[in-house]
Amino acid sequence: MDLTILNVALPDLAADLRPSATEQLWIVDSYSLVLAGLLIPMSALADRWGRKRLLLLGFVVFGAASALVVLTDSPWQVVATRSLLGAGGAMIMPTTLSLLRSVFTDPAERATALGVWAAVSALGAAIGPIAGGLLLEHFSWHAAFLVNVPLMLAAVVAGALILPEARAASPAPWDLPSVGLSIAGMVGLVWAVKRFAEEETFADALGWVVLAAALTMLATFVRRCLVRDEPLLDVRLFRRRPFTAGVVAALMAMFAMAAILLLLAQWLQLVEGHSPLAAGVRLLPLAGGGLVASLLASPLASLVGARTVLASGLGVAGIGALLLPVVPGDLGYPTVAVAMALVGAGAGSLAIGSAMIMAGTPAERAGSAAAIEETAYDLGSVLGVAVLGSVASVVYRDHLATGPLVADGLPAAAARAAEDSLGAAVDVATAAEAPALAAQAAAAFTDALVDTSLVAGLVMVAVAVVVWLIAPRGLDITQQQH
Repeated sequence: MDLTILNVALPDLAADLRPSATEQLWIVDSYSLVLAGLLIPMSALADRWGRKRLLLLGFVVFGAASALVVLTDSPWQVVATRSLLGAGGAMIMPTTLSLLRSVFTDPAERATALGVWAAVSALGAAIGPIAGGLLLEHFSWHAAFLVNVPLMLAAVVAGALILPEARAASPAPWDLPSVGLSIAGMVGLVWAVKRFAEEETFADALGWVVLAAALTMLATFVRRCLVRDEPLLDVRLFRRRPFTAGVVAALMAMFAMAAILLLLAQWLQLVEGHSPLAAGVRLLPLAGGGLVASLLASPLASLVGARTVLASGLGVAGIGALLLPVVPGDLGYPTVAVAMALVGAGAGSLAIGSAMIMAGTPAERAGSAAAIEETAYDLGSVLGVAVLGSVASVVYRDHLATGPLVADGLPAAAARAAEDSLGAAVDVATAAEAPALAAQAAAAFTDALVDTSLVAGLVMVAVAVVVWLIAPRGLDITQQQH
């Protein structure tokens, strides 16, 4: 819910704080960067300290960070707030999955529970844009963060009353070198990807240095985990084919979907001209498809097999994304709505991926499995926004021909600002009373959305094939794998 609210609120936030293109990328990605760095250490901490205890602390941190937004009045303060939210999220996300693994010991019940878990996520994605739109109709963008505060208070009370405590029976000794390697490696990896995306070139020496250092640290971390009898993270889980198939599906599905969702939210508001509330309502097909598919995924897997459901779902999502470049004529909302429903349905099938991961994981390794899955989701989202977002930026600038407008009197500085983003172009066009610039920017952004969807769709179809090949034939997620 929080992530989708931000997508709707981003144009208002940008109009108020006027962040540069780099600052806007950091506002979007800082949450995921911190989350990626802390998921593994927090999951290991939960195994030792108690999963319920860390989950409740995560709710408190998330709510407190959301309340701090009232004190922010600059882009980098928003980045700091989002980073603290990422720390809270790192406490919350893996513990929800590991608690599901420890509470639902029967694999069949767990598969159903994971379907409900995914459906609630889809419901949050549906509520987020609408709640964000309603709030932005009457309040500033700050409300998109403050709405978390009462929700986190309710979560703390409910969690304290309902959830059982769970921890690993014999947790491994705390391994500080592994903690440092995992944090530094993940943060460095994400930073390097973002650096290449921002510079829009691979000829960046600093980016390559940081990337090489990050990969070296992550390789050292993996080697350390492999040689230790009781590692911080059990990477040996990748020897299990169901586990690997589920992680690959989570990573690559988020890679393809995260950028599309971000671009669609901007397209609905800045190209189609809808208010935040109207844009939120028009994003409902995406969440609706996910809600229905996640509830149907487990029963369908019992009929046709988990491998078929997961691979087919990813293929359906790919087909949905490919609708945007394939359907002839100008892009309109009916095509976008059908595409969103199909992409959402594909996302709903990831509940089967989660069930495959947990069915292939012993109870004492639930923390490691949850950390790896959530890292895959987060890293996929960051890479998708960075890589596919860069594709969209390149196409947008390539198709935005400002030369004739400058020749007609548009200031060169205004033209350069318009090339930064669609939001900047709309602001420049309004200030300069240049409707031609607004029209060209809208057309260029639409082209960027279509071309990015083409790449994302092809990626998802390819991943569907890979998952089909990796997942074992006849895999039964209602039975614990050994």
